[in-house]
Amino acid sequence: MYLGIDLGTSGVKVVVLDEQKQLVAQGSAPLEVSYPAPLHSEQNPQDWWQATNVAIQQIKHQQPDLLAKVVAVGLSGQMHGATLLDEYDNVIRPAILWNDGRSQQQCRQIEQMVPESRNITGNIAMPGFTAPKILWLQEHEPQAYQRIAKVLLPKDYLRFKMTGDYASDMSDSAGTLWLDVGKRSWSDEMLQACGLTQSHMPKLFEGNQPTGTLSAEIAKAWGMAEVPVAAGGGDNAAGAAGIGVINPGDAFLSLGTSGVYFVANETYKPNPDGALHTFCHCIDNTWHQMSVILSAASCLSWVIKLTGADNETSFLEEISALNFSEPGQVMFLPYLTGERTPHNDPDAKGVFIGLTQSTDRAELGRAVLEGVAFAFADGQKSLLDAGTPINQVSVIGGGSKSPLWGKILASVLNQTLIYRNGGDVGPAFGAANLARLAVSNETAASVCTSGEIIQTIGPDAVMSEFYAKQWQTYQQLYRSLKPIFRDLRPHI
Repeated sequence: MYLGIDLGTSGVKVVVLDEQKQLVAQGSAPLEVSYPAPLHSEQNPQDWWQATNVAIQQIKHQQPDLLAKVVAVGLSGQMHGATLLDEYDNVIRPAILWNDGRSQQQCRQIEQMVPESRNITGNIAMPGFTAPKILWLQEHEPQAYQRIAKVLLPKDYLRFKMTGDYASDMSDSAGTLWLDVGKRSWSDEMLQACGLTQSHMPKLFEGNQPTGTLSAEIAKAWGMAEVPVAAGGGDNAAGAAGIGVINPGDAFLSLGTSGVYFVANETYKPNPDGALHTFCHCIDNTWHQMSVILSAASCLSWVIKLTGADNETSFLEEISALNFSEPGQVMFLPYLTGERTPHNDPDAKGVFIGLTQSTDRAELGRAVLEGVAFAFADGQKSLLDAGTPINQVSVIGGGSKSPLWGKILASVLNQTLIYRNGGDVGPAFGAANLARLAVSNETAASVCTSGEIIQTIGPDAVMSEFYAKQWQTYQQLYRSLKPIFRDLRPHI
């Protein structure tokens, strides 16, 4: 048995897979995000640990003897979060998350201090990354900054609580802006720009390597042996390992809190000009590119709360009743927390346009689903413009449960989308696969295989035709509103 733990933004998911890679148990616990000031997004690391224990206890309650059969643990998690420990291993302040937009000025400082930063890291300096957050702290919270002894990524804080080790994997660490992504090692030059050294960093491992073992205390509390813990991966790389996206040209769309268009590469191919990310994969000697939109399924959750809909299922049924043989009258820009690909614009805002007195909540919901799809189309264009081949596209994440959204996405992207078994918990599946690789002599190709296809959804010819025109309008809307977004930037 193999245990996979995925620390997401909205919750922790835990799965147990057997030797046939079948899901035999799962648990989950929700998390909340704090927005203490404009552009700020934070979580308390202690809440991550508490939620992990709740999810583990659910599995113990379901199958009391199951966890004793687990032989390895793998970790996956939300990327980029700055989790700060002092010399006594105390958490210094709430973790600053991936969708926090406060450090735009610090991004410019980093690129001025290290002119070769994009070549070293494969990425534009963006507020979501870990490094500019530390510079922001240096300026705005100097007392907290001066106490920093270790900087960990979210999933690696869980590892520390589980094993006592400071360790991370290449894929997650590539999102800090401190990694030399081509060399798969910490960059002293990038660390020095933030006043840090390698002593502040965890030890680096490939995703399928063990980093330590469960402590006796945690093993006893969880009803497990002191088993190895694999390095694991950032949520997207682990999601890829969960559904077999490890070969060049294989791709997936992730419809989680954020949205990701991920393509595996066999070599390091940095191309930051289109605000694409180039990171290490969690499989050794493999890399990947991805476009990222900061708000995806979170937009749907937001509009459900905004309109007072009962729940996601009933709301999607309302939207499905609309006439999709013709274009909707309302459009939506999904930039509720700014945007990354292709705009790299933390000032971008969410926008509805086309409202009338007859507009109802179903039309707002349709506009949200379509707006997120148009944002993915922007990302696909950046990937294709970079010369990235895209062979087949799978769908993972909570939003993958909606066939309607799949039809919209397929029609906007002009891609046939593949839905596989386990896609809704892809990163946790991938973490369990990496745990298996850490203790077996198997190859990644034999373990990280494509799951059983549940369904495929292809483009609708009529929808594709009017979506192509609407996408052009969508792009024009952003260009027109960009200077207004900048004027609306809060003073922080």
